[in-house]
Amino acid sequence: MASMMGTPATTRSLHGRLKHSINQTALRSYLAEFISTFLFVFVVIGSIMASRELLPDGTNTSDPSCLVAVAFANAFALSTAVYIFGASSSSDTTSASSSGAHVNPAVTFGLAVGGHISIPTALFYWIMQLLASSMACLLLRVATADHVVPTHAIAVEMTGFGASIIEGVTTFTLVYTIYAARDARKGPLSAIGPIAIGFVAGGNVLATGPFSGGSMNPACSFGSALVNGSFKNQAVYWVGPLIGGAMAGLFYDNVLFPVTSVQHSDSGINDGHGTSSNSGF
Repeated sequence: MASMMGTPATTRSLHGRLKHSINQTALRSYLAEFISTFLFVFVVIGSIMASRELLPDGTNTSDPSCLVAVAFANAFALSTAVYIFGASSSSDTTSASSSGAHVNPAVTFGLAVGGHISIPTALFYWIMQLLASSMACLLLRVATADHVVPTHAIAVEMTGFGASIIEGVTTFTLVYTIYAARDARKGPLSAIGPIAIGFVAGGNVLATGPFSGGSMNPACSFGSALVNGSFKNQAVYWVGPLIGGAMAGLFYDNVLFPVTSVQHSDSGINDGHGTSSNSGF
């Protein structure tokens, strides 16, 4: 019938996906994603700048107190963003202000690879995340009278490949925790969900900060690099997290907790646009 009418099924499918990704509810979710990412990056990068400012020489980032401060900032900021902008339960799927609080292109990529969100929606999320991160870092630089915006960096003795592995593993644990916390099959997302997500992020920073910077977030690394004007080893913070995020989603949905067709249709969980889909976010 589609060929007889001169409209291929793939064309109609693409049109439907674009229509779903560009409407009033979707635009609100993109705005929510921008705000949540801005909040996260502002706190994380700001904590690094504040730690440096309080140190005697202003540049010694190897001080353990600096690492602890940044880890806590990651945990608090991510937990807050997820609590505010993430759908709190399966009954919250009509919330137009909820974006799912991905805050991270690796999370969005993992959902797209798993088929939880459409490619157009993922691209719009990426745009919002990168723009929000860049704006947050730019604001920090302007507001602090041109203080240097720090970038994520790998240890001198490490290779880019090794740093990518570390970033991939930490992002895997982060995204896996997000999947588990948001799985509607386990019941509504309670207050412990955002806390667990924040804790694993903070723990990963404590474990890998001195080696790869503990980014786990391509948007955060991109924004700081853009404002700083240095994209050295930037590929590390894209390749590792994207692979780790995709593997976490595929592993959770297809190996440990396979999703059946019945669960897909009955899950009633948020796709980030305030509508019900098979997404866990």
